[in-house]
Amino acid sequence: MNEIPINSFTGSHLKPELSIKHKMNGVNFVSPPKPIDPGSLQSLQQINAGWVALNPFAFSKAGLPEVYFDRSGQWWGETKSGTIELAKFARAAGMNVMIKPHVWVRGQGWPGDFTLLTETDWQIWEEQYGKYILTYAALSSEIGAEMFCIGVEYKLAVRQRPLFWKKLIKEVRKLYKGSLTYAANWDDYREVSFWNELDYIGIDAYFPLSDSETPGVSELMLAWEKPSIEIDAYRQIMKKPVLFTEYGYRSIDRTAWKQWELKDDWTYNAPGNLEAQNNAYEAIFKTFWDKDWFAGGFIWKWYHAHEKSGGKENTDYTPQNKPVENIIKFYYSKNK
Repeated sequence: MNEIPINSFTGSHLKPELSIKHKMNGVNFVSPPKPIDPGSLQSLQQINAGWVALNPFAFSKAGLPEVYFDRSGQWWGETKSGTIELAKFARAAGMNVMIKPHVWVRGQGWPGDFTLLTETDWQIWEEQYGKYILTYAALSSEIGAEMFCIGVEYKLAVRQRPLFWKKLIKEVRKLYKGSLTYAANWDDYREVSFWNELDYIGIDAYFPLSDSETPGVSELMLAWEKPSIEIDAYRQIMKKPVLFTEYGYRSIDRTAWKQWELKDDWTYNAPGNLEAQNNAYEAIFKTFWDKDWFAGGFIWKWYHAHEKSGGKENTDYTPQNKPVENIIKFYYSKNK
């Protein structure tokens, strides 16, 4: 375990003029379908990661208010019992833990477009989503997780139901005393109305930077200037540090452009581009990791079976067994 007290990360205790010396060098861990070996998270040590985000999924359907979670038939790592076990494995590997519940919207995928048409449906959704989040807030308290994320990329629901989110945060704080964040999509973090109630501005940092097949590091750093300045200006207004709750790049052509438009081949055997992935990581590290106000980030994503994951022919997001591992290892070692 990194010897860093929770309060050194809690935004409510962090004065704006103070530097963040210890970055959250983290990864988002992919929930395994079945129980895994207790040593499966040890592979994170080889990239100098100090944090892991565990992502217990829930499910909704487009246009319907119900939220389903912790049900039989779900993947083991998405359930309460699986999350508790994974947290134990993370502790054994020396990791700090963030619990980051995700919702997958069937028939839609991305929760950002999720919305409902009637007040009755919204009331049902608020009750059920609230139950989901409070369940995992209580679990986070039980396992001593250092951070909890109250939601991921609910673009429309955040705008349309602002009072619900503020009420939910108050209920979470009754159960959980660690640090809180929310994972906003890259294009709407300034539309979130409840950052004052949280400890970190959380951003899923999939900013489109260059439509080149293999953009250079200098080109990407130049492209980062505008969003970096905007993030800095906004965090000064909010008086909160910034955390990239997700960031990452596939090893594929045009990886630093509109990532949601890239070919989504579940076999991940399309022609790869390891250099593009390397350059994109190098640029994001050089742009943000030395900034005083930047708290760190969580790579998307890392699988448990390290020796079988990723590889030079794989075009998934995972950096595993690809040259970019060495770049991550270097930058993660600088601000541990």
